[in-house]
Amino acid sequence: MENPRRVNSAGALIAGLKALGAKKVAVVTPYMKPLTELVVNYIRNEGLEVVDYRALEIQDNLAVAAHDPMNLPGIVASMDTADADVIVLSACVQMPSLPAVSVVEAQSGKPVLTAAIATTWSMLRALDLPTRVPGGGALLSGAY
Repeated sequence: MENPRRVNSAGALIAGLKALGAKKVAVVTPYMKPLTELVVNYIRNEGLEVVDYRALEIQDNLAVAAHDPMNLPGIVASMDTADADVIVLSACVQMPSLPAVSVVEAQSGKPVLTAAIATTWSMLRALDLPTRVPGGGALLSGAY
């Protein structure tokens, strides 16, 4: 049996998507295409449809951490998200994205999730703490 207090970002992302009721998602990653395709296939294997995705193909980990999160709204705007229930703004905990979450939620009218937000939510739940974090998007609204 899995330890309910053990949290990893991949599992947290899926749990967060399911908590939000997602059936179809759009995904952004900083990864190269082959790794992005592994992430997309993982999400699909968990029973979710990926309607569109973007691999930003940032090769260097330091460059991933330095990526300007305010580039993300434009990236999402260039994607086909019409059928997505939820937008995964960053499937990587290392890529900064939090400042763009509310912007993309406002521009898309959809809940926005990141691996970091999902991991935070899962950790709070595992510790039986409130899941309300202002500015943390729909999942950290305290409603889930």
